[in-house]
Formats: sequence, C-alpha cells, structure tokens
Amino acid sequence: MESMLNKLKSTVTKVTADVTSAVMGNPVTREFEVGRHIASGGPGMCWRIYNGTKKSTKQEVAVFVFDKKVVDKYQRFEKEQIIDSLKRGVQQLTRLRHPRLLTVQHPLEESRDCLAFCTEPVFASLSNVLGQWDNLPSPVPNDIKDYKLYDVETKYGLLQISEGLAFLHSGVKMVHGNLCPQNIIINKSGAWKIMGFDFSISSTNPSDAEPKYTCKEWEPNLPPLCLPNPEYLAPEYILSVSCDSASDMYSLGVIFHAIFNEGKPVFQVNKHDIFKSFSRQLDQLSSMSPTVLNKIPEEVREHVKMLLSVTPNVRPDADQMTKIPFFDDVGAVTLQYFDSLFQRDNLQKSQFFKGLPKVLPKLPKRVVVYRILPALTSEFINPDMVPFVLPNVLLIAEECTKDEYVRLIMPDLTPVFKQQEPVQASNMILLIFLQKMDLLLTKTPAEDIKNSVLPMVYRALEAPSVQIQELCLNIIPTFANLIDYPSMKNSLIPKVKSACLQTSSLAVRVNSLVCLGKILEYLDKWYVLDEILPFLQQIPSKEPAVLMGILGIYKCTFSHKKLGITKENLASKSLPHLISLSIDNNLNLNQFNSFMVVIREMLTRMESEHKTKLEQLHIMQEQQRSMNISNPANQSEETKSPPTSSNQIEDIFGSSGVNGKENGSATTASQPNRMSLTLEEKQRLAKEQEQAAKLRKQQPLAPESVKPAANNNSQTKDLTSSLLNNMTSLNNLSLANTPRPTPVQGSTMPHFISSGPMAAPVSNGFNPNMGFQAGVMGMGMRPTTPGLYGGMASTTSTPNFGALSQTNKAPNMSVLDSLFTSSKPKVTLNQLGPTATTPGTNSTWGNQFTPAQNAQTQMQAVPAGMGGMVTGFGMQANPFFSPQNFSQPVPTPNMNQSGMKQSGSVNNDLKDLFG
Repeated sequence: MESMLNKLKSTVTKVTADVTSAVMGNPVTREFEVGRHIASGGPGMCWRIYNGTKKSTKQEVAVFVFDKKVVDKYQRFEKEQIIDSLKRGVQQLTRLRHPRLLTVQHPLEESRDCLAFCTEPVFASLSNVLGQWDNLPSPVPNDIKDYKLYDVETKYGLLQISEGLAFLHSGVKMVHGNLCPQNIIINKSGAWKIMGFDFSISSTNPSDAEPKYTCKEWEPNLPPLCLPNPEYLAPEYILSVSCDSASDMYSLGVIFHAIFNEGKPVFQVNKHDIFKSFSRQLDQLSSMSPTVLNKIPEEVREHVKMLLSVTPNVRPDADQMTKIPFFDDVGAVTLQYFDSLFQRDNLQKSQFFKGLPKVLPKLPKRVVVYRILPALTSEFINPDMVPFVLPNVLLIAEECTKDEYVRLIMPDLTPVFKQQEPVQASNMILLIFLQKMDLLLTKTPAEDIKNSVLPMVYRALEAPSVQIQELCLNIIPTFANLIDYPSMKNSLIPKVKSACLQTSSLAVRVNSLVCLGKILEYLDKWYVLDEILPFLQQIPSKEPAVLMGILGIYKCTFSHKKLGITKENLASKSLPHLISLSIDNNLNLNQFNSFMVVIREMLTRMESEHKTKLEQLHIMQEQQRSMNISNPANQSEETKSPPTSSNQIEDIFGSSGVNGKENGSATTASQPNRMSLTLEEKQRLAKEQEQAAKLRKQQPLAPESVKPAANNNSQTKDLTSSLLNNMTSLNNLSLANTPRPTPVQGSTMPHFISSGPMAAPVSNGFNPNMGFQAGVMGMGMRPTTPGLYGGMASTTSTPNFGALSQTNKAPNMSVLDSLFTSSKPKVTLNQLGPTATTPGTNSTWGNQFTPAQNAQTQMQAVPAGMGGMVTGFGMQANPFFSPQNFSQPVPTPNMNQSGMKQSGSVNNDLKDLFG
C-alpha cells in the first residue's frame, strides 16, 4: 500500500512539475488555471494540450503549450524559423472565425520557455484517435486509447472538414496547405475542427473569380516543423511547385483513406529523397489498384478515387463533397441540423424536436450525450421551446449513468423545475416531469429532490388544470417509496388532503382518496389514526365513488399488518362514521354489502380484543382476591377502607341489573360503611369462596344441553328470587331508615310461576329468547357453587327495599346459608330461567314481552355481548331493557332510577360476594 501511495505521489509530482515548467512565467497563467496533460496535436504533434479553466468565470478551456526545449537541438536560426512558423499558424487561426475552425479563447502568449494559447475545450486530435500517440502523457489516457470512431462520427466529421474547406476556399480564398489528422482537432462535444494554418496560402487576387495561389518550393534542408506533412500533400505541390484549392481536396482524400485504414496514408514517403518518392507515387496514382481503396465504404469509394486523382481538375471541390450521398445519413443530417439550429425559427425547431425521439435511439450514446445533449440544453433559455426540448433531454437522461446525469443534465434542469411562465408551457412542463418522476427521483441527489423536484410536485397538486392534478395523484403512488418520510408527512400528504377538500372535481377528489389509500403502507400507524382517518370525516361530498374511496382507506388501514385500527378508535370514531355512511341513499346493494362486510370485520375484531382484555383483567382480580382472602390482615384492612368508586355496582351487574325498577323511596345521606360480620361467618365465607375458586379451575363453564326442569319446587327455585332476597338482605344491612313513598299504581313485577315445567321463553322484543346468559355476572363468575341457585317465590309487585331498610333488627345472615349450603343439589345453567306466567293473568311484564301461549319450550342461552362481557341476570340485566316501557314515579333529584343513592359499602360487599 505504501509503495502504491509513493508511486501515486511521484506521478502527481511529475505531472505538476511538467505543467509548472511548461507554462511557468507565461502570461496565460494569469487568467487561466492549467490542468492535466490530455492530448497533443498540430504540426509534428508539437503542441501539448492541457485542460484548464478561466479563473474569473470558471469557463472550461483547452491550453495549447509548445515547450521551447523541443527545439534546443537545432541551430539558432532554425529555432527562430520553427517559432515563427508556429506563431504564424496560431495568429492566422485567431483571425479566422467559423464553426468548422478551432475557436481561440485567448491569443498566443510567449514567454522565455514556451508558447501558449487557449481554445474551446478539446478532447484530442484526430491523429491521437487514429493511434498516433506522440507527445502524449505516459501512460496514454484510457479515454484516448479506447476511443473508437462510430460511423456517424466519421461521416459527420468528414462532412465538417469538407464544410471547413468550403469556407476557406470560397469565403476566405485560402488554401490550408497542411491538412492532415494532426491538424484536425476533436472538441469536447465531438465536433471536428481545423487548425494548423502554419503553411496556409492566401490568394494573391482575392477579388477575382479565379484566385491564384503562390506556392513555395520544397526545401528538404529545413527542420521538419518548418515543412508540411509530405504524406498528405498533393503531388503537384512537390513536383510542379503549384497549388490551389484542389491540393487541399487531395489531402482530404488521403484523410478518407487514413480513417478507414487505421491512420495509414495512401503512400509512405521517404523524406530524405522526397522527389523520387513523389515521382513513384505519381505513377501509382495513375494506375491505382482497387485494393488500395477496398476498406473505404463502397458508397464513397468513387469519390475518394476522384479526390486522389493526379489531375487537379478531376478532383471535386469542397462544396460538391458536402452534397455527396455518403453524407445523407440520418445521424449526420441530425447533427448537421443541430449545428445550424441558431438559424431556425421556433416553428422549425419545434417540428425538428418532435421527431427527434425517433432518431436518438439510433445514435451512439457518446454522440447523444456529448454532441446532442449540449445543443438541447442550450434551448432551455427559450421558454417556448422547453416543452419540445424537455422530452428529448429526459430520454437521454434514461441512458445516462447517475454521475453523468448529475454532471451533465441536472444543472440545466434545475431552472426548468421552477419555470412557471408562460402558463401554457409551464403546464406542459409539469405533465412531462410527472410522467418521468421515477427517473427524476432515482437519479437526482436527495438535496435537489427536496429543493427542486418535490416543490414542483406540490405545485402540480395546486395547479388549476384538473388534468395535471389527476395525473399527479395517479403518479404519486408509483414513486412514494422514493420520497423521504418527513417530506411525505409534512408536505405531500397535506397537499393531497387540501386538493381533496378544495377541489370541485369529483375525479380529483376520488383520485386523492385512491392516492392516499395506495401510500398508506409508507406511513406509520399513529399518523394514519391521527391525521388520515379524521380527515375522512371532513370530506363534504357523498357520491358513491367518494364513499367507496373512504371505505377503501378504512379497509386498508384496518387490514394492513403494519397499521391497524385500535379498538378504542373503532368504537368511538371509525364504526360510527362507517355506519352512518353505509345507509346513504346513493349506495347500491353491492356497495352497501361492501360497507357491511368491513363493519362486521371491525366488530368481530373489537369484540375479540376487548373480550381478551376483560378475561385477563378478571384473572388478575381473582388472583388479587385470593391473596386478600388468604391474608386476613389485608382483608380486615380492606373492610376499613373507604369506597373507591360509586359506580362499582354498575360495573358488576350492569346499570339496569342494579337499579331495577324505581320504588320512589329516598335514602339519607349517612349510611353504614360495611356490614358487620362475625369472625366465624367471615371464615365460613372465605372457605366457601376458596372452594368455589377450585371448582371453577377444575370445571370450566361450557354450554350444556337443555333438560326439562323438575317439578320439585323446593329443589329448583328461580334464580331471580334468590337474587332479590340477597339484595333485600344486603339493603337491610346497608340502607338507612327512610320512609318509602306510596307505590304508583301499575308498578308491578311480572309473575314467575315456579310449579311445573318451564314454559315458553320470555321475549323482550330484541332478543328472540330472553333467558339467563351463558356467563354469570359482569365479572364472569361461573355457577359452580352448590346451592347457589335457589327457587324464587311468585311475586306480584316490586320488592319494597325501602321498607326493609327501616328495621333495626340484628343482621340476618341466613342469606349466606341459602347461598353457600352444600346440601342442595346443583342445578345446570340451562335449567334456570323465568317460567311462563299463568294465562289470563294481568301482568305488565307478560303483556310487554311474553307471548300468550302455554307451549312448553326449552330455555336458550343468550349470546354474549359485543365485547365478550356478560352483563347479568334476567330482566334487570337486559342490555336492551328500557324503563320507559313502564309507569315510573318521578325520580327524586340527585337520585338514581331506583331512588337509592349508591353506597360504597354495598359496592364492596357485593364484590366480596359475587366477584
């Protein structure tokens, strides 16, 4: 590793030293930064080419440097001749301006050690590309070593040279005099440019129609840098010391041959005996073998043969060469049109850009990226042309690497993202960008996405055009995974919601909902619950498509593994909203069924989750109660503790099970805190509860088949009577002496006949068979204690709890004996229930709920409630029971429906008895 670093260090040091020594002290360095050595060119490949930048504008340039050390081997006057020849060529090039000539950015500067001038950015000379690597850095750069000319590059390059010659011959009346691959430069964009005017010859009579050129005689004793390249010179130049524009056309013919023959000219020239070599060459040209031109394309072979003719008049001129069929290639014509684009009006340009996408796939990537792309991006300054240019630029971007996209395309696209004028063009630009959004988000850096791309998307969501909004909403889900979460949560989602609420277009509103539904998976659960679901309730319209979109979002959220809806949200927000929407008159049958399917799924899950929670809570309470019973000290302390809640009785029995019917009596504010139990009675109570807990663990409650009840009234009693007796006893202990108001006429309880088999089941108008529910009590207590269910005597009126509370007798604990006596046989749950009333009896209960029939039926267990929680026994625990169905006394202020204040001690005692 250290050796590699040392080698790299030495290479960098050497390159830096070469550059420094080459241009040190030259005035060019005052304005330009000189970079690395990239190529070579010019007469004898004497010019080193460096990349560079202008210090003031950071504009990229190429710096041509001639090191005077190269000519140290020559005599002084020879050195001066070489320097003068090179200076003359650069000065001539600086004066000439044409697209086919190399553009000089800074004129020639001379210092003690070198000559230097700056031009447009350069890739290499044609000679470098054809394999002549003289005066190149070592090792040879890979981009030059691996460079291969494509056919379109060759054709268009030769066409450019022909056009350059046509300009020199017709426009300037000048002969180049040394046209060869060394003097043809390929710029950064791939265009071929002419340089090397060291031996150019101007016409002696430029105003005449037929220009005349004076040719210098060949002097073999001069240094090679003072003479043109003889391998590309026309024979008449040497043999007859004459030249004209046709001499350059001969040189063009040799260039044709060299390009298609790996850089080799038609003939090799012996520079020491040049006259003899040219004489022999003249004979070979007169009788040229077909094999000489066999590698040249057939469609141009005859034209090349004419260019290499011994007779100058036979050679076609430069203008004729530009029109040969060989250059009618679609790629060459396309490139030629780009070069003349500045001459076209907007209509011509728009027509050309519309057809360009069909041509781009046929061209090599290097030509498209480095030749066509710069011409396209230069049109971004014309706002009216952007909609026509942009599709082509994005088409090119698809074929570029991310590095090429960031370096070559993104800087020009950034202003286009923000373009808003003219409006029509701006709308078209938005449509084009939205269609290529996946490309933009894939290749654009994150910072540019945040600063340029996403603001453009937000602008599209707020566009006045419905078409743009629809397209934007349809496309957003396709690239949502590429948007960072903060941008989506804080910017994108609010814009979508705003578009949905503010639009007057049904299509935009529906597409907004569809868009939200598709991107839910990229959001977190709580954001959806807090922001998305409440937003659905704000949507004003009730069209079927909108309602189904709302349903879709609920369904996606509810069923998605990552998201889900909590049971609290289901119960309080989601289900009420969906139920209200489901009965909208605009929905058809299938749409209504879709709503009901989702609603049922939500109800089922809510029931399951809440039931599980209550079961777990019950187990914890049982464990805590067992611990309290096993520790009498804790239990004694508990009896002294004040009540924790006035609603505990309702929690255990349900509100209707505790309140029952109002008796119109009022209680005093002061009531005993707990009922007094002897130590012996407490121990017996704890023993009975412990036995009941064991039985519950061993024999879980399960539905049993219904069997006819026995006729023995003393063995099978109605549970309701037992419960009422228990309540009477407890109230006797806990209620204060309060006078009971006279009962209102008609306030009676239904008759329960205990003799004989069970009659028809009671109906309350909601549940088809209203019996005792499968579970016991609100806290899930199971009927496993022997003797728990005693019979209930027939009653005709509401028990007078107020009257019971007036007695001052000692507490009667016989109720505990009736509850926990083990001598009585067990009665199955399904055998318990209210019996039918005697036909003809005038009973408010019977008239309200019970059908008038004597058929004996078996009691059915009522299914559990929504949350899996059983609410209680009989009429008083029915969740659908409505006290308004009966004549009730006017309740006393600050009293509950039964006319009794809630007592904390009663609550605690009931919890001790029934869990």
